[in-house]
Amino acid sequence: MSAPPEARAPRPAAPGAAASGGSLHFVNARLIDPEALTDAPGALTVRNGLIAAIGAPAPAGAAVIDCAGRCLAPGIVDLGVRIGEPGERHKESFRSAGLAAAAGGVTTIIARADTDPAIDTPEILEFVTRRAAEDCAVRIRHMATLTRGRQGREMTEIGFLLDAGAIAFSDGDHVIADSKVMARALTYARGLGALVVGHPQDPALSAGAAATSGRFASLRGLPGVSPMAERMGLERDLALVEMTGARYHADQITTARALPALERARRAGLDVTAGVSIHHLTLNELDIGEYRTFFKLKPPLRSEDDRMAVVEAVATGLIDVIASMHTPQDEESKRLPFEEAASGAVALETILPAALRLYHAEQILLPRLFRALSLNPARRLGLPQGRLSPGAPADLVLFDPDAPFVLDRFALRSKCRNTPFDGARMQGRVLRSFVAGREVYSREAADA
Repeated sequence: MSAPPEARAPRPAAPGAAASGGSLHFVNARLIDPEALTDAPGALTVRNGLIAAIGAPAPAGAAVIDCAGRCLAPGIVDLGVRIGEPGERHKESFRSAGLAAAAGGVTTIIARADTDPAIDTPEILEFVTRRAAEDCAVRIRHMATLTRGRQGREMTEIGFLLDAGAIAFSDGDHVIADSKVMARALTYARGLGALVVGHPQDPALSAGAAATSGRFASLRGLPGVSPMAERMGLERDLALVEMTGARYHADQITTARALPALERARRAGLDVTAGVSIHHLTLNELDIGEYRTFFKLKPPLRSEDDRMAVVEAVATGLIDVIASMHTPQDEESKRLPFEEAASGAVALETILPAALRLYHAEQILLPRLFRALSLNPARRLGLPQGRLSPGAPADLVLFDPDAPFVLDRFALRSKCRNTPFDGARMQGRVLRSFVAGREVYSREAADA
């Protein structure tokens, strides 16, 4: 069986992106260390694709990179990216996703299994693994589905899929409504040590919803879903986790009402983590405005009170992971009435500048932000990335947190440009990205 893509050397992202075959030495860097929770000036040395030293002098023959006081941090490990291959390559290919990721400081993509067809057999998983290794500029690992076709009825061969390289198991936003099927899948996953990624929603309550229920949805005439649907879905999943002892990650916690259940599960010692999308951290239901379909997400955008509660949960560590939940949709599926338009937004290139909004608002410090963007998802998945420590892979992002710009969606590298940040004033730009010490993106080269 071929080696997983984690073990392979990545390809350069684009023409002109240099790949360093020897040692690199970063000087005058502002080192953002999410493990030590420090933000301090320093130097970093890379050798043979790994971080060799922190604060040491430049080794003989090393290529020296002057960071000019800009931030150097572990590359983002993005847990929950949708790629169109197989089946919908016109929406996003491995190549376009890799280019977008590298430009956004994402050095490891964790791809979702909600493709067409779904990744529910070892053969499909091996196909996408080969395609990703050929075309993707950054590291990529794949989830597989929990049930065949994401239909919630028949469990997949979790053991065979693990052997084929699956890093986690999820039916995405197709909630397994049958609790007996979900319990059986969790039990089987626990026996194999597999991680299950759930989507906490009550499927009956959330069916057909386009917004969060409340005054705003009523004024707009949009079908809404109560925030309680998320709490109910999470409570069900946590009860099954308690019953089975499985490893569980909630892909998106977006409401204040779900947080107490998560806190209780932690206190009870359950092996549970949780994530949130960058859009739910930085936008609220009022951003929908006059039925702007780029803001239609799943789950829908929440109230400002919910958003602030979730930001606080990230700052305290109750919510572990910030993900892009990158979901490319073509123009035809978005140019529809709000209720009928497809859900989802692209975010591989915007996850970092959007996350920096929280830093500039003095809500989350940079080390804590990168703990959620890089270290925690890597830890949860058993990957060595996400660290600034000797021996860790040299997957790095150099960025200027203060550089202002106005986002032009047509400049994005994704095949689809369905971003809610189109025309938004943002602050913070990726300057260079490295995977295993190889440069996969340079803003200077891209602008040349």
